[in-house]
Amino acid sequence: MSSIKTRTIYISPSDRELPALALQVTSLTDSYMVWLGVTEEPPEAVKNAARSGSLCRDWACAMPSSPGSRVAGPATPLFRSTGSDVALSMAQRLATRFHKQIFLSVDIPSVYLATPHGSRLLLEAEKEIVGALRNPESST
Repeated sequence: MSSIKTRTIYISPSDRELPALALQVTSLTDSYMVWLGVTEEPPEAVKNAARSGSLCRDWACAMPSSPGSRVAGPATPLFRSTGSDVALSMAQRLATRFHKQIFLSVDIPSVYLATPHGSRLLLEAEKEIVGALRNPESST
């Protein structure tokens, strides 16, 4: 019996200037593999988004901190193709919050992150990830 489950979620843009995002969460034993990327797929075909994305644009792994610790656990970038450390810091926050190892790939081109709306895009994306990890039944 496999305990590995994968679900893909469509994240609608909150602004015309922002792209739609796809979120693919793979639940493993005591860890999550999360891919977040820009998608041009419609909501009903979002499961295809990861196939056209890049796992290695900004990919990091973070471990949860010790119980009771308020310090982030250890983390490392696995691969970066840009100067961005978005995945590293976000993975640390998620590992601390959920007390699980997090493998996080953020596949958002720097052209979106460099805009005035880039930080809002990342904040909204992180909220969606938190919601997906809290509610393992959510899927599209």
